[in-house]
Amino acid sequence: MQRRDFLLTLGATASILMMPGLASDALARVRNVHPERWRGFNLLNYFTADHPEPFREEEFQWITDWGFNFVRLPLSYWNWSKPGEYYEIDERILEDLDNAVKWGQKYHIHVCLNLHRAPGYCVNPPAEPQDIFRDQEALDGCAYQWGVLAQRYKGIKSKHLSFNLLNEVAKIKDEDYERVVRCLVSEIRSHSPHRLILIDGLEWGGRPLLTIEDLPQIIQCGRGYQPMLVSHYGASWVYGNGPMPFPKEKLMWPLDADGRHYDRQWLLDMQQRSWAPLFHQGGRAFIGEFGCHNQTPHKVALKWLQDNLSVFHQMGLGWALWNLRGSFGILDSHRSDVDYKYFHGHKLDHQMLNILLEKD
Repeated sequence: MQRRDFLLTLGATASILMMPGLASDALARVRNVHPERWRGFNLLNYFTADHPEPFREEEFQWITDWGFNFVRLPLSYWNWSKPGEYYEIDERILEDLDNAVKWGQKYHIHVCLNLHRAPGYCVNPPAEPQDIFRDQEALDGCAYQWGVLAQRYKGIKSKHLSFNLLNEVAKIKDEDYERVVRCLVSEIRSHSPHRLILIDGLEWGGRPLLTIEDLPQIIQCGRGYQPMLVSHYGASWVYGNGPMPFPKEKLMWPLDADGRHYDRQWLLDMQQRSWAPLFHQGGRAFIGEFGCHNQTPHKVALKWLQDNLSVFHQMGLGWALWNLRGSFGILDSHRSDVDYKYFHGHKLDHQMLNILLEKD
């Protein structure tokens, strides 16, 4: 029996670190923290300011118990500041970020802080009152907030903590993005000179910014959501509430749609086109988000996930699933066609977990 199968057999009732003979193997795996070896999840506790919730230590333990070593924390600054009031910060929320950083070190998980909603920019509605790419006040405010975080965590090594500046920059000119990136990096490095910094690619993470190759300690981040018809089937925030292009029972993987054949080779070709120019420069890349919404049939989602993971493995790309708990995740995804296992009060999609563990 392979290790992952043994884990899944016992995972609903016990923690791997409580099992004699498995602890050293698990820790050896999660301590391999090179970005190309990052494997993990996005934790959405402060993703918006609508329903914030404190981070949970047990989730960090489960993640390391399963053998993963990375979490990305998409954050809305509205949780600790009001829109436009960039210099007023509620320290109580940052204290909970302290917990996440601390638990990351305790459980050998790299923690990446991302301003998903930053002063002056968010890919999701509503729009920010100012535009970081046009308004100097917004850029200064964003730099200030990153400076606060850089100063706060300057004693934490980059092997434990990284900063992901902005989320999914879209429809922005390269030179405008470069100007913002260099400003934010400069502010962070003034407090924490060696901080590892992640920069989302342009066009929603679709291609790298190739004019910052002189900046050290930089990783650029892509996405693993293509084709959206598979990953976001039925997602109201993408397709609205109208009918989908075809009924769910006709959704499959590989897929023929829009006059194209989508399969593993198509995924590989797409990612190679995106990242080959960066690799040619000697740069590094990471897939900051990928996954499949719960309206896609489970069997289709698993096949699609498997091909994506195979491509990431072939290209030497680390990855983070969106999310741990929720419609893209392995816990409480509310799919109607999954044989869930009960796990510490949650519903665990053990088949998806098994696939995520296949490529180590």
